[in-house]
Amino acid sequence: MSLFDEVRQNMTRRLFFQQGGKHLLGTAALATLMNSDLSSANAAEGHVPTHFPGKVKHIIYLHMVGGPPQMDLYDYKPVMKEWYDKDLPESIRNGQRLTTMTSGQSRFPIAPSMFEFEQAGECGMWMSELLPYTKKMADDMTFIRSMHTEAINHEPAISFIQTGNQVTGRPCLGSWTSYGLGSLNENLPTFVVMVARPTNTEQVQAISARLWSSGYLPGEHAATSFRTSGDPILYLNNPPGVADEVRRTTLDGLKQLNELNYQQVGDPETHTRIQQYELAYRMQSSVPELTDFSKETAATFDLYGEAAKQPGTFANTALLARRMVERGVRFVQIYHNNWDTHGNVAGRLPDQCRDVDQPCWGLIQDLKQRGLLDQTLVIWGGEFGRTIYSQGGLSEKNYGRDHHPRCFTMWLAGGGFKPGTIHGETDDFSYNIIKDPVHIRDLHATILNQMGYDHERFVYKYQGLDQRLTGVEPARVMDEILA
Repeated sequence: MSLFDEVRQNMTRRLFFQQGGKHLLGTAALATLMNSDLSSANAAEGHVPTHFPGKVKHIIYLHMVGGPPQMDLYDYKPVMKEWYDKDLPESIRNGQRLTTMTSGQSRFPIAPSMFEFEQAGECGMWMSELLPYTKKMADDMTFIRSMHTEAINHEPAISFIQTGNQVTGRPCLGSWTSYGLGSLNENLPTFVVMVARPTNTEQVQAISARLWSSGYLPGEHAATSFRTSGDPILYLNNPPGVADEVRRTTLDGLKQLNELNYQQVGDPETHTRIQQYELAYRMQSSVPELTDFSKETAATFDLYGEAAKQPGTFANTALLARRMVERGVRFVQIYHNNWDTHGNVAGRLPDQCRDVDQPCWGLIQDLKQRGLLDQTLVIWGGEFGRTIYSQGGLSEKNYGRDHHPRCFTMWLAGGGFKPGTIHGETDDFSYNIIKDPVHIRDLHATILNQMGYDHERFVYKYQGLDQRLTGVEPARVMDEILA
């Protein structure tokens, strides 16, 4: 018995049904495809025709891991100064579930923000003194102060805002973008992830690679992870003593073997493997050019700050994100850690803001002056917000804040969103939303809309269901914040 015959004999149940759909149910499959909005050819290429003209060609998602405290940055609550060290009223908390970090506290003392605020831009957005550069671009931004989620702990919350579901293993927004819009550059990945190194490392959260897997989408739509120190991608270059022509001959041989395997077994992941080998070969020349900042001007570094010259910093990854977008990368995900401020807000939050404030401003200005902002959507935010009451000890000069899912702030720029817009409002305690709530599903539906997709029709059939980023619960496109 040949190896291929043995593989086929021992095929898994999943593979059996895949093959059944291919060989035994051909007529039914053809009928399904003829009635589908998505053609098999386009799906195989990882490109789905848009439902209407889209404005977004690229997305740069800046995820602040841990949950930034909205009332210390964007959700100004001056009335709270009168409530210093008073207990949060039960009528405001209203029986909300608490995390194990504060559920045992005997009281929940109000901690007003220790930072000064001022209005910025013609839109009049109130912003913290910790964000002097961000203030300068207030009129370029769309602020959503009424985001909310059901998740109260990090892993399910990050999974929710990235993939539309608290259960891990689903495709993230970057994978859906890759699947839908496809590639613009055959020499670079469609979807790239970078994890920036924070200056302060008091409480760094674990970030799982499951967040940027392709889930049930074909494997080629998973992200390529770029390291922020050393070689950007491990094992990309030829080993010592291996000439380029030897590598090419080896890959040609592997491709033939994989094609033979595909003909015999029919596993679609075999084609993913072929594509990954070929992309890795092409990236041997494209990645060094991408990561070479030597030709960037002094004016560019003035935008992002001196930290942009240091590999691994948030500023460095932000500049690299612009270079990726210029070269056709569809989706760039940057994670910046250590926003989980359960304590020592006074010591940690200024460091966090210094890391991201100027680079975010520089990124927006850089995209704008290069004519890329209109077609590039920049997203900034965490997975949830923080509590107005203090976790642990409280003083006028320091405090901590626990997780808070009921309201938090995110901002967007470019991509057809209405600049200088302030959407949503919370109560005096920054605890409950009192105007224009925005669920994660609404945000996802609106982003897909800007890409040119109706979120209810942008589907992938898996396990007999039409799977969607927004799931089966109601979601709406927020036309009021679109230009």
